[in-house]
This record gives sequence, structure tokens and C-alpha cells, in this order.
Amino acid sequence: MNRVIVHSDINHCYAQLEEMRNPALRHVPMAVGGSAEKRHGIILAKNDLAKAAGVLTAESLHEARRKCPDLVVLHPDYEAYMYCTEQIKDIYRQYTDRVESFGLDEAWFDLTGTKRLYGDPLELARRIQQEVYQCFGIRVSMGVSWNRVFAKLGSDLDKQMGFTVITPENYRELVWPLPVEALVMIGRRTQLKLNAMGLFTIGDLAQTDGMAVTRRLGKIGGLLWRCARGFDMSPVLCSGHQEQAKSVGSSKTLVHDVTTLQQLRQVCRVLCESAAARLRAAGLRGWVVSLALRGTDLRWKGSHQVRLLQPTDLASDLTAAVYGLIDRQHLSSLSLRSVGIQVSDLVCGPGFDQPDLFSRPDSRSRQRSLEDAVNEIRVRYGYDKCRMASMRVDVDLTDFDPLGHLHQVHPVGFLRGPVN
Repeated sequence: MNRVIVHSDINHCYAQLEEMRNPALRHVPMAVGGSAEKRHGIILAKNDLAKAAGVLTAESLHEARRKCPDLVVLHPDYEAYMYCTEQIKDIYRQYTDRVESFGLDEAWFDLTGTKRLYGDPLELARRIQQEVYQCFGIRVSMGVSWNRVFAKLGSDLDKQMGFTVITPENYRELVWPLPVEALVMIGRRTQLKLNAMGLFTIGDLAQTDGMAVTRRLGKIGGLLWRCARGFDMSPVLCSGHQEQAKSVGSSKTLVHDVTTLQQLRQVCRVLCESAAARLRAAGLRGWVVSLALRGTDLRWKGSHQVRLLQPTDLASDLTAAVYGLIDRQHLSSLSLRSVGIQVSDLVCGPGFDQPDLFSRPDSRSRQRSLEDAVNEIRVRYGYDKCRMASMRVDVDLTDFDPLGHLHQVHPVGFLRGPVN
């Protein structure tokens, strides 16, 4: 192979990390899950004993406990998980400067060109896998290939500390018989579209007319067709690389249903404060503000957006824009489970504040200083130490961490740039 790309996947990541912290948990059925009281009570990860009892990832805690009454459920400790997984990735970084995280539990690393220093790259990957197990007691599955797509697919083939090598010589036998949804980037909707075309395996996709797939799915169709044939030359990014954000948003599954406009505005204010704080921390401003509402039937009620007169990073501007979107919808009755706001069409730098014709020229500067001071207090002492009095009307509804630093654990995308 002209490139040696490794994808590592920590098996049942959260559950394994909890077992590492408390070895006694290895002898009982255990899962890491959310909070049923706060209505995000699903299984995030489970150990082998829980899996043997039929517990599934993403099912409700109620259903999991019905299958396994003795199930021990732990709430996730994201801060500890981030620390532990970074320690594991530091092992990869000892051998290459190209280590790219894909969420907490997954990473690619490029061993191309390491032969002179460490010998055969395949044997080096095996040694790294064993080193992780010896240092942390953590089982990591690895896939090795000449491209990132097949490397990730290889790590998925054997979740029990597997080691799968996919080469230009054997990929047709290993990859093409797999269902088309096994290919990264193919979700449920894309799978149904491909199935409607008579494409059920990766081999079906690879051997069909690429132009037909592109006409059916658009640009992503051609991308998937090329990936199925192994034509992925996207590089593994260097450690520490940061992608430019395309949008900043906040969303929340609420502790109880929103049934009044007053409740909806309270939730939106907290979400806008979160988005504004993250925009300023990243040195960004946004032109477009979007509002998404999901009902108790779990269906999203469409996304509504507005373009501002100037880009902003102020919570006051975002709140006013979102309130305007709410008013424009003329909502007569409400029954909402989730609310989300998003700021997009971002620009970098401090920019220039266009003065309002009917306000003081320094009003926006003063507003920004005020919001920075409030945010500094919240970061240092906790969000609850400085908040709007109106947020106390329904404390249960607005009592959540709006900054959400510990919950940004998933990647925003897979491929960047062209796929040749």
C-alpha cells in the first residue's frame, strides 16, 4: 500500500472507561446513560454483560431495565472521558504527528513513512494496539487501509479488539459484500434512496454508473460512489488542527413540554446567550439566525431563519431575531419537546458595528462589554450566579448548562476537500 492509514475505535468507550475507573463494574451488567427525569434517558454505551442481556445502544433506560433488571446505570462524566481518551491518543502521537480525532472514541492516524524509524507499519499498528491495552486496560479495534474510508470500515468489522487490514488486493472480497449503510456518511435516508435504485451492498454501489448515482443524490452521490471504489485520498490532519466553524448553535430537549409562548421565549433566551458566548470565544459573528422547533410527536416543525442587517455576536441581537421568528409564525397552540437555535454565514474578526440611527453610537460597544462581563462571571462561578430574573419563573425549564462545554464531543464532519 502506498499509504498506511489506521482508524482506531475504543470499543463501548464510555462503559470501558468506567470499568477502568472501577474494575468491579466488569463483573456486573453496566451501562452509561442519560437522565430519565430530564427526558434524555437513553443508553450511550454498555459493557459485555449488559450486551449479553440484550441491552442496546440508544434504547431507553426503561426498555433496558425491562430486559436487564439488575442493570447498573451510570451518568456520563464527559470531562473524565475527554481526559482519558486524550491520554490514549497521546500514544498515537508518539509515533506520528498526523492524528485526527473523530469524536471522543475514534481517531485516524497516518503511519505512512514511519518504516525507517519503527519498522513495518502494520506491525507498528499492532504494537500500538497492545500498548494501549497494557497501559490502560482498554480494548481498541483497529482498521488499516490505504484510505480513511476503508480504515474506518475495517475497525467496525470486529469490535472485540479486532485488527482488520483492507488492501487494494482484498477490498473487493472484504468490503463489497457489506450492506451499503456500512459505508461512512450513509444514513437512513440515503440508504433508502440507494435501495430504491437497487443498490443494497457497497459492491452494488461501486459497480453501478457513477453518473446515475450523482443525478439521483447530487454531489454526495458521486462522492459515495468514489468512496465505495476506494478513491479516497483525503489526508489525515495534523494533531491540533482546527476546522473553521460553519455555524454555531444550541439546542435542548426540555425537561417538560413547552406549552406557552412565555416558556418558549425563556428557553430561547438561554440558548441565544449560549450561542453568543461561543461566537465571541471563537472570534466569530453571524449573519443568519435560525430557529427549529420539535413537537411532542418528535417531528421537527421546520426551520425558520432571518438574515440580520449586520453580523453579530451579541445575545441581545440573537434574542431579538429569534423572538421575531416566533412572532412571525403566529403560534396559536404549542406542544414542544425540543428547541434549537443556530447562527450561520459566519465571518471572522471583530468587524465593524454599524451605528443605529436612533441610538447612541457607543450602545453596541457597551452591550458587548456587559455581555462579556456577565459571561466571565458565569464561566468562573457558574451560570446560575448571574442570570435574568425572568429565568426564575420556571426554574425546571431553564435550569440547564447553556454553555455546554462538556457536551461538544462529536465531530462536525468527515471529509474535507476533494475526494480524487
